[in-house]
Amino acid sequence: MQTKTGVSHLEFLLEYGMFLIKAATIVVAIIIVLGAILTSGSKNKNTEGRGSIKVTRLNDHLDEMRDVLRHSVLDKFQLKQLYKAEKKSSKAEQKELKEKVKRASAEAKVEAEAEGGNDSDNKEPDRKKRVYVLNFKGDIAAEAVTSLREEITAVLSLADSMDEVLLRLESPGGMVHAYGLASSQLLRIKNQKVPLTICVDKVAASGGYMMACLADRLVAAPFSIIGSIGVLVQLPNVHRALKKVDVDYEIISAGEYKTTMTTFGEITQKGRDKMQEDVETIHGLFKGWVKEHRPSVDIDKIATGETWVGMQAKERYMVDEIRTSDECIIKACETADVFEVEYEIRKSMIDTVGSMFQGVTQNLFSNWFEKSSNTNYQ
Repeated sequence: MQTKTGVSHLEFLLEYGMFLIKAATIVVAIIIVLGAILTSGSKNKNTEGRGSIKVTRLNDHLDEMRDVLRHSVLDKFQLKQLYKAEKKSSKAEQKELKEKVKRASAEAKVEAEAEGGNDSDNKEPDRKKRVYVLNFKGDIAAEAVTSLREEITAVLSLADSMDEVLLRLESPGGMVHAYGLASSQLLRIKNQKVPLTICVDKVAASGGYMMACLADRLVAAPFSIIGSIGVLVQLPNVHRALKKVDVDYEIISAGEYKTTMTTFGEITQKGRDKMQEDVETIHGLFKGWVKEHRPSVDIDKIATGETWVGMQAKERYMVDEIRTSDECIIKACETADVFEVEYEIRKSMIDTVGSMFQGVTQNLFSNWFEKSSNTNYQ
């Protein structure tokens, strides 16, 4: 009897387990389909103009982290002495700043009287330098330019030549027209005479370097990937496979070079030559762009499509300094007011749910890929 009972319980557990697996499979399938539908629908919506600017004072963020560490590490006596010294230093700085403002106001008044006017009240009092930190993480279509353009518009409404924009850039490149637009946004900063520093912690290649070379000061981490000044066009062609199964693919076009390379049609030598000509033309424009904005480089030696790590790129004058963005920001906080500016696009419920499902799918794939990979770099 005990054996039969044990078997029946085992059978029940097996059946229940199979039921759970089937149910979970159905739920996952529904989630994937629903997520795909929602994500597809959200991509067709125009998201521009549906966001808000978020500003974070990074000086405060660093102070908070420092204070937490102090209270954990230092004893009461050490804290008291430290705060006393800082209070004394702060008073001296405030006094110096007031005297500086007073002198500047007096000079402005004298200048206004000499010019026969009285516009000194309209001039901004002497102040600390402001550093505006922006972030750009680029994909193949440079979709982050939607937020970047709004952030730059906001910053340029207040910044002047005594301030600075610091852009943390990460991009392996992508479509020429997309990164051309992103680069044009950075030109707006230069045209307004606001100093531009660009920091590359991981990668600025191809279109990413097209943006990076606009910097007045280009900073790269030691092992960041820099370069790839080249142009690539790749397209699968299944024309011969279609011919084998007697499938015709007709193309009707007007204009001699309207279609040069297609996925389904036959690629002629004439079309291939025209595409090569176009690629060479774009490469020439890319080289000219880099040379214009970084005249110190030997453009023929670096415009080979190769990439280099940050240390090698500095030897080729492709970057100016070797350090991380964290070092630059911490250094800036010592003498300036540093603000991180982010344009956050408001998402509808459909956008939020679609992004959530897309993220779940990507995480599942990433976890599977990590587990299935046998390659380790140490």
